Amino acid sequence: MRANRCARVCARLILLVIVTATALLAPPPPLFAADARGTPLADPGLPATVPVIGRTWPVGLRPRVLRGWEPPATVYGPGHRGVDLAAPAGTPVRAVAPGRVAFAGRVAGRGVISVDLAGTGDPPLRTTYEPVTAAVEEGEEVEPGEVIGTVDASGSHCTTTCLHWGLRRGEDYLNPLSLLPPWLLPRGPSRLLPLT
Repeated sequence: MRANRCARVCARLILLVIVTATALLAPPPPLFAADARGTPLADPGLPATVPVIGRTWPVGLRPRVLRGWEPPATVYGPGHRGVDLAAPAGTPVRAVAPGRVAFAGRVAGRGVISVDLAGTGDPPLRTTYEPVTAAVEEGEEVEPGEVIGTVDASGSHCTTTCLHWGLRRGEDYLNPLSLLPPWLLPRGPSRLLPLT
């Protein structure tokens, strides 16, 4: 009886190891959006990866992601073309990587900053931050961690104040979290499966 129970427990532990290893070794999701047939929406001539050049989060040390990146199924389809990060009004907004400010101003009543990231090809990767009050001007060079503005109290599409952080290459939207090294990314809670 005891040997039977031990064999079941061992079998479950082996299954748990296999499932965990499979999840950890699975390829990451694609960084470019695709339509319902799986056809990439991005220009196939562009590199399929985003370089991990981010050195810091745009707000805080490890902010809560209120809404993640949800690529649209079609070019004009619904989705979320960036990530929303929890941040109270007045929070400093920092450049995640080195670059040059391409735009700092208002768009549709919201403060927006766009930074073309250095050494990321032609067209370069461009990060966007909104709603913000800019502390930089167009054409200014910025370094990782440099304060480029502060989160505005209004203009957010979140239910609370937040920073919308986006990433584009040309007209193609990408996941801005892909700029950050894995050790900076949020981790979900660890969960153990029951043995019985």
